[in-house]
Amino acid sequence: QLSEDVERASENPTDERGGMGVHEDTSSVILPDSELGTSAPSLRFSKTCLKNVFSVILLFIYLLLMAVAVFLVYQTISDFREKLKHPVMSVSYQEVSLYDAPGIAFYPGKARLLSCKHHYYDHIPPLINPGQPGDIKCTTQRINYTDPFTNQTMKYALVVQGPRDVKKKELVFLQFHLNGTDQDFSAIDYLLFSSFQEFVNSPEKAEFMKDCESSYSSWKFSGGFRTWVKMSLVKTKEEDGSETVEFKQETSVVTYIDQRTEPRSDQLFFVVFEWKDPFIQTVQDIITANPWNMIALLCGIFLALFKAADFAKLSVKWMIKIRKRHLKRRSQVMNHIS
Repeated sequence: QLSEDVERASENPTDERGGMGVHEDTSSVILPDSELGTSAPSLRFSKTCLKNVFSVILLFIYLLLMAVAVFLVYQTISDFREKLKHPVMSVSYQEVSLYDAPGIAFYPGKARLLSCKHHYYDHIPPLINPGQPGDIKCTTQRINYTDPFTNQTMKYALVVQGPRDVKKKELVFLQFHLNGTDQDFSAIDYLLFSSFQEFVNSPEKAEFMKDCESSYSSWKFSGGFRTWVKMSLVKTKEEDGSETVEFKQETSVVTYIDQRTEPRSDQLFFVVFEWKDPFIQTVQDIITANPWNMIALLCGIFLALFKAADFAKLSVKWMIKIRKRHLKRRSQVMNHIS
């Protein structure tokens, strides 16, 4: 009806009163409808569109963060399993002033111990009568036992108490004499074990020496030289909690100048034992992966995942609600215009 009135007013411009009345009526009615149908809905639609775009961007960002969190969970579990398979060797040092005196087991064969004495501050006085029996001022014990590898051959060992005081640089100096040998090279075997006192207190010394020979390595020192042995102690802790002890050695050899007047066919052996430093080295395998740290990290990651999922769910609900509201407004506007 309003359109027909407007068309009549445009066809009869001479009717001023009617035209003015129709013009006023049409302007008063059409202008609000035009503003309601064009300006306001377009403005609301642009704001809603921006909100929807922003929500979609946030949703994709949180989905990306969730993917990163899932990757971190997988990587954390993989690293933890890898560290469990490959423990790291840890080395620690304990400083001591006195060592437990080690045992030094010599296998001299036909050689004979001439002298043995403890010295301090690396001072060894000159030999007065080399090749002649001297003072034996060391704690020694002799033991016979069967070879642990053959169980047939009898072995003879001379066990000597080693040095203890590392601060005073205590050392043990021994001299052996071998009258003659049918071999091209003459040498004396020896091995070191951790405690001389354990050997003394052992009720079965033969079994004790068999166990030591099975567990420790043996070395040699040659005739015609002074062999200087510097020891260091290494303790290794096994996975089952047991502890094994071994010795590391640094050996230096100095030629002995035989100044005896008459030519001799015998051999003289000189050997010195002392501690290298006052540190006991402890070696153990440790697992760097801490399960509590991994649990805390996983809890944080799962918490972030739940928060991201909750935000994504709320964002989707909000977008659906905004979409329904927009459609409802649009239908109301269209019904009003109709």
